[in-house]
Amino acid sequence: MNLKKLNKTQRAAVQAIDGPILIFAGAGSGKTRVLTHKMYHLIKEEDYKPENILAVTFTNKAAREMKERVMGLLNENELPITIGTFHSVCARILRSESKHLGLTPQFAIYDVQDQLDLLKIILRDLDVKKDQINPNQARNQISYLKNKMITPKSQKRKARTIIEKKVAEIYEVYQKSLKQNEALDFDDLLLYPIEIFNNFPKVLLKYQRKWKYILVDEYQDTNRPQFFFLTKLSEKHQNICVVGDDDQSIYGWRGADIANILDFEKFFPSCRIFTLEKNYRSTQQILDAATSVVTHNDRRAQKVLEAENGSGELLGLIETRDELEESDAIISALEKEIKIQKRTFSDFAVLYRTNAQSRVLEDSFRRLGIPYNLIGSIRFYERKEVKDILAYLKLVINLKDTVSLRRVVNFPARGIGMKTMDKCVIRAKEERIELFDVLKNADKLSIRGKQSDALKRFYKLIKKYHSLRNKLSASELSRSLVEEAGVLSQFKMSTEVEDKERYENAIELLNSIDDFSSRKPNAQLSDFLEEVSLLTDIDHWNDSDNRVTLMTVHSSKGLEFPIVFISGLDEGLFPLYNSLENKEDLEEERRLFYVALTRAQERVFLLYATNRRRMGGENMLGMPSRFISEIPKKYLDRIEFQSALTRRVIRGSMRRSTKVKVTRTVTTFDDFKVGDMVEHSIFGIGKIMVLSGTGENQRVGVIFKDGTKKKLIVKYANLTKIN
Repeated sequence: MNLKKLNKTQRAAVQAIDGPILIFAGAGSGKTRVLTHKMYHLIKEEDYKPENILAVTFTNKAAREMKERVMGLLNENELPITIGTFHSVCARILRSESKHLGLTPQFAIYDVQDQLDLLKIILRDLDVKKDQINPNQARNQISYLKNKMITPKSQKRKARTIIEKKVAEIYEVYQKSLKQNEALDFDDLLLYPIEIFNNFPKVLLKYQRKWKYILVDEYQDTNRPQFFFLTKLSEKHQNICVVGDDDQSIYGWRGADIANILDFEKFFPSCRIFTLEKNYRSTQQILDAATSVVTHNDRRAQKVLEAENGSGELLGLIETRDELEESDAIISALEKEIKIQKRTFSDFAVLYRTNAQSRVLEDSFRRLGIPYNLIGSIRFYERKEVKDILAYLKLVINLKDTVSLRRVVNFPARGIGMKTMDKCVIRAKEERIELFDVLKNADKLSIRGKQSDALKRFYKLIKKYHSLRNKLSASELSRSLVEEAGVLSQFKMSTEVEDKERYENAIELLNSIDDFSSRKPNAQLSDFLEEVSLLTDIDHWNDSDNRVTLMTVHSSKGLEFPIVFISGLDEGLFPLYNSLENKEDLEEERRLFYVALTRAQERVFLLYATNRRRMGGENMLGMPSRFISEIPKKYLDRIEFQSALTRRVIRGSMRRSTKVKVTRTVTTFDDFKVGDMVEHSIFGIGKIMVLSGTGENQRVGVIFKDGTKKKLIVKYANLTKIN
C-alpha cells in the first residue's frame, strides 16, 4: 500500500501494530483516514483476517462510512470485518448469547418512549405522584445508575433519603418488568455483555479469539461500561488502538468519562502515543481562536493544530437586540455569502446550544422560503403512527412485550380502555400467565361482550402473524399485518389533513421495510426492528440536500461545513447557567464551544443578543458569553447589525468602524400578477406562476431560472418587480 498520501505522524500511527496504541486526533486531523488505512494495513501487510478485526464507533453513519472506505481501499464489494456502533455490536453478541441471561434471541430493544411508557405503569402501580418523581426523572436516574454500573441491590443498600429509596425501588421494579417483557434498554445492551463475560469465561474467550485486533473511534466519548467492555475483549491480545480528542469530550452528562482517554496510559502502561496535529478542515484563524478558548481548561492533553488551508478570514462577531434580530442577521449574512461568494444553501450550518432556539430560526427561514434541514426534530421513527405500526411488529416478534401490547390493543379503536386492560393485568397476576395469554379467554373477564370479542380477535390476529414471523419476509409480513389490522384504512378513510400525512408516513414505513428486505434478503423482521431501534438523528441527515442545516452543537459532532453560524452566545445560554458553578461542567461547555468552532471550514459567525426571551416568556438582559472574551480580539471582526433595514459593518480592529448602508426593497402588496418577472435576493430572477391572497396575506408561486420552485409570502420575500 502506498502510504505517501499520509503525513509522517499518520503513517507512523498506521504502521504501529503490536500492543495498545493511543492516537490523540485533533479536530479535522484525518482520524478516519488513519483508522481505515490501519485496517487496510492490518489485512494487507500484517496478515490479519478481516473477521478478526473489530472497529467500534458511536453512530451508524460513521460506521457505514468507515466500512465503505475500507472496502474501497481493498477494492472489495463485501468484507467480513465487524464495524459498528457499541450498541449494535453488543446487540449482536446478546442475540447469540441471550440464553446466558435467560432471554430468547427475539428480545425487544426499548427506546426512550418505550421506557417512559413502562415507567408510567410502574409509577402508577407504586403510587408515586408526578410531583415526587415523574417518568422522565425516573428514566434519567436509572440511566445514570446504569452508566455508573450500580445495580438495583447496590442502590438499595446505599440509599439514604426518601427520594433515593424510592428511586431504588422503581429501578428494581423496572428491571424486573424489562425481564418479564423480554426487553432491554440501551444501557442494558452495554451492561449485559460484561455480565456474560464475567460469569462465563468461555464465552469471553470465544470473542477474544474472534476479535484479535480492536479499533475504537471517538474514544473520549466512552463511558464506564464501554471501557470495561473494551478492556475485557482486549486483555488477551492487548491489541487495541483507540482514537479520540479530549478537547471534543462533550457527553459527560450522559455518562462519558474523559478520564478514559486522558488516563489510557495508566490502564495500558505499555501503550504508544501519537498526536495528530495537522488540520485538513479549517483555517488557521478558526483553529487559533478555538485553541485559545479550550486552553482555559485545566485537564487536557497539549496539542497545537496547524492548518493546511492557510490563514483564512477573521471570525465575524455580531451583537443583536433579541433572538428575532439574531435570525435576521444570520439570513442577511447568508444572503451576502450566496451573492458574493456564490455559495449554495448546503454550505451553511446554524448551531445552537438548545433545541428550543430553532423555533425563531425556522419561522424566519419558512417566511423567506429558505430550505433547511432540522436535525433533532421528531424523528420519522418516533412519530406516533410509525411507533404504533412498529409496536404491532414488535409484539408479533415478542408476545411478552406488554408495552407494545398496551400501545396497540386499542389501535385502531376497539373499545378497549385502560380499565379493561387493568382487569387483564390483574387476571395475568392471579393466574401467573403472560398478559397476552389473558386475551385468549377474554370472555372469562367481567367485561362487556363487545370488548371480550375485540380482545379475542386481537389475540388471534397477533397469534396468526407470530406463527408466520419466520415464514414470510419482513416486507410481506408487515404489509399483510398492517392491512388486516385496519391501520391503513383508518387513515385513508379519514378526511382530517393530519390523517392524510399519517397515511403517507405509514406507507413510507412499509417502503422502508421493502428497502430493508431488498438490501438484506435473508434478514428477518426482528433484524429490521433492531436496525431501527439503534438509529440516531444523524443517521437520517442527508448532506446531499441543498438546504441550510439547523442543529444543536451536540448533533454537529463529526460534521463539517464551509460556513458555520453559532447563535445564542449569551452568558447563561452558552455556557448554560447550571454549569457556571461547577468546574467540570463549565470545562465541558468550553469543549462544546470548541467543537462548534471546529465544524467550520472557511468562515465562522458568532452571534449573541442583549435581550432574549427565555423560558416562561420572560425577557432577560443578556451579556456576551465568556467564551467570546476568551478569544483574542485579533481573531474577531465585529459586525454590528441594527435592524432588518440597515446595518453597520465594522472592519479590522474592534475599535474602528465603517458604516455601510444597505437598502432593501419595500414591497407594495397587491402589485403583482401572474406572469410578472421578479428578482429575489437569494434565488435570483424568476417568473410568478401562481398568485393567491391579498394584502399582507398575499402569496406567490415562483419558478426561478435554475428551475427552483418556491411558494413565498410577499410580505417577507423582498421581491423586486422587473419591468
